[in-house]
Amino acid sequence: MPDVSSARAPIDPSRLQAMMDELSAFGGGPDGSMTRLALSKEDGAARDWLGRWFARNGFAQSVDVIGNQFGTLSVAGANAPVVMVGSHLDSQPNGGRFDGALGVVSACEAVLAVAEKLKAEKKLPVCNFQVVNWTNEEGARFQPSLLGSSLFAGAIEREWALDRKDGSGVSVRDSLATIGYAGTDKVARPSALLELHIEGDKELFEAGERFGIFTRYWGATKYRVAFLGRQAHTGPTPMAQRKDAVLGAAYLIADLRQIAGEHGLDLHTSVGRLEVFPNSPNTVPSEAVLFIELRSGSPEILAEAERKMKLRMEAAAANAGVSFEVRSIDRRNAGRFSQGLVSLAERAAASFGETARHLDTIGGHDAVALSAVCPSVVLAVRSRDGVIHHPTEFTSAEDQAFGTQVLADMLYALASEGLAAIEAAA
Repeated sequence: MPDVSSARAPIDPSRLQAMMDELSAFGGGPDGSMTRLALSKEDGAARDWLGRWFARNGFAQSVDVIGNQFGTLSVAGANAPVVMVGSHLDSQPNGGRFDGALGVVSACEAVLAVAEKLKAEKKLPVCNFQVVNWTNEEGARFQPSLLGSSLFAGAIEREWALDRKDGSGVSVRDSLATIGYAGTDKVARPSALLELHIEGDKELFEAGERFGIFTRYWGATKYRVAFLGRQAHTGPTPMAQRKDAVLGAAYLIADLRQIAGEHGLDLHTSVGRLEVFPNSPNTVPSEAVLFIELRSGSPEILAEAERKMKLRMEAAAANAGVSFEVRSIDRRNAGRFSQGLVSLAERAAASFGETARHLDTIGGHDAVALSAVCPSVVLAVRSRDGVIHHPTEFTSAEDQAFGTQVLADMLYALASEGLAAIEAAA
């Protein structure tokens, strides 16, 4: 049998866990929760921590105009291909500690492990490495999600991205300046992108398997819709005269759930945020803004769900006696990740005797945005009970280390064989 150990770049699990523990201090709560919203002071502190790690370990830091943070390890010369690896440090409010953060920390450890092996072997690699922390992947503070990676990939315009505002009216532009990450560096697109992430579902957990690969990503259509009524007193105003914006919103929310049921497992719908004005217990609301999501792996189903939703919007407004307006629409197409990188990940997992279950990702990842401009893939380690975006989100230290080891071995293959490793695997 061939000696597969020679193709490995051994990681240091204790070093990996120490980094995870240090990072969790920025925005972490005693119950395991994490609130590190994009471009907040907690996010700024986490970015500073990552920058210090880059400096200590010989990575050159760059920050682009949207605040994407890069650490480059040039081990193969200025003209060599660049393999990018990483994820994001921002979180959901009251979210978990592993979503995004594991992808950045594992990238740091994997690249460091590969560099150490190459140095010990006195081997000249054929590519350079770049760790990335993308800005506003979560879309919790600024919409749309995948903001930094989408701008980097050329899918959105710079000024439009910088002008996005949070619920308090603070722009991305001003927030970047406040935490010191309004960058000016020009960073070229990579030759490939690898991202490690927790599964965020329970397929691996229930199957008793440690590792998966997202091979397909769902599309998403996101609407911001405002129902507009008339402010009034909740006491004396006769019911027949009320124009309750929240009532219109409620009708539509119930209809969206019904639309999902009409398409079985192939459609997910949600209203994850509702903004009410003036938001007083004694006042009939004059405005209710819904943040609506439709998600499907089928473009046809997504289009049909959108058609139904628009009809239900009109009906909901009419039933409540209010008006409505669509304030924004964001779309993300469904697609597939790089088959060559999928096969390379399968090869790395198989060297440990592990399966590599093929999965769909219903949630978005920065690798989705990058897949339009370079070969990209998202690797998955299991989440206990499938929990994500919640303080009980958990991936064991052993599973974190295994995913990071697979990532390191993939990077070592790319350092040794170059981009031909992707083509050969495909």
